[in-house]
Amino acid sequence: MKPTAELIVILGPTASGKTRLAVEVAKQINGAIISADSRQVYRGMDIGTGKDLEAYGDIPRYLIDILDAGDTYHVSQYVGDFHAALNRIAQQGKHPVLCGGTGLYIQSVLQRLDYSHVPIDKSLRTGLETLTVDVLSGMLHNLPKPPGFKADTSTKKRLIRAIEIGMWCRHHGLPPQHRGAVPAILFGIAPSVDVRRQRITERLQLRLEQGLIDEVRLLLEKGVPPERLMYYGLEYKYATRYLLDELDYETFFSRLNTEIHRFAKRQMTYFRKMEKDGLKIHWLADGPVSDMATEVIASLKEKGAVS
Repeated sequence: MKPTAELIVILGPTASGKTRLAVEVAKQINGAIISADSRQVYRGMDIGTGKDLEAYGDIPRYLIDILDAGDTYHVSQYVGDFHAALNRIAQQGKHPVLCGGTGLYIQSVLQRLDYSHVPIDKSLRTGLETLTVDVLSGMLHNLPKPPGFKADTSTKKRLIRAIEIGMWCRHHGLPPQHRGAVPAILFGIAPSVDVRRQRITERLQLRLEQGLIDEVRLLLEKGVPPERLMYYGLEYKYATRYLLDELDYETFFSRLNTEIHRFAKRQMTYFRKMEKDGLKIHWLADGPVSDMATEVIASLKEKGAVS
């Protein structure tokens, strides 16, 4: 099959089988994979992020293991790294496949990210609503000033929204400069809730058997600060708390399992938001990887993206 400039995107919630599907598709179209996972960029964070490096075989992969654990990485950096990877794949004459579950990263390279994309933070708003306008104004003054953003502070509600945007930028980095839309065809995996829950729990048990706790212990021994590991969330947050004797094992497992389920639900919510923002996602019938790959290839042929 001849490569084209059109990007293939394979997305889905955690434990949905995205990586193996992306690899199977890449094998059939002379492809190379670009990761869209906000934690797989870090070296030494393998089990907890589900890198599944052995699944790639000889398929080229990008934006995995590009930073040391403990570093910070934001969406603005990701956009630049994505385009660099895209250029390298084009030079190799391969077809790019973007694979991951970080919806913000995926959307950032497919659409211009303006400040309307900054999500509502209900817990933050609840806290801010108790503060006076003067206090809120002082908070806004000390936050990053995103380029081109003119805060409307005419009402308390709009002042809170401006703070919400400023705090998002401080956490995620300033929105990337617009580089133009990347032509893309999007495929999504969406197992039923019951199947997703079963897979998540089974995978967590497997990761613990594979040495998740030891992986986090090693990162701590290498000098990665506990608060930094907890910043990465989920497996790294709760395993760190367990190793610090803040949680017993039963509580650690129960809370982590629950939080991963909630995370998967938030991922699906973001993907639905992407659809509302104009990104069409072809949702695949969940099943064996070979069947999903066949459906992807058939759709690509129908669209003329591959021959």
